[in-house]
Amino acid sequence: MPVRFDSGWTVLETELVGEQASALGRMGREVERSLAALRGATAERGSAERAELVKAAASAVWCYFIQREVNGLRNHRAPIADYDIPREVLARLGAF
Repeated sequence: MPVRFDSGWTVLETELVGEQASALGRMGREVERSLAALRGATAERGSAERAELVKAAASAVWCYFIQREVNGLRNHRAPIADYDIPREVLARLGAF
């Protein structure tokens, strides 16, 4: 069996793809966390606190969408449905 030598570029490319996937996973977990906090907000918390939770969720979703686009994934319909991202969060992003 012939020995295969990876070029420096191939090694770097493999590392970059792995880091992109890892970053996307971290950002997806942050979306989940922020949406869970928003969904857990009760009416007793007040509108100012809810507004901060919407802002945090919108920021997490925006970062996630940007990372998806860096990875070449331009259509966000599937994650919007999968994460059940509320319209108020999407509206803050200008998506609706």
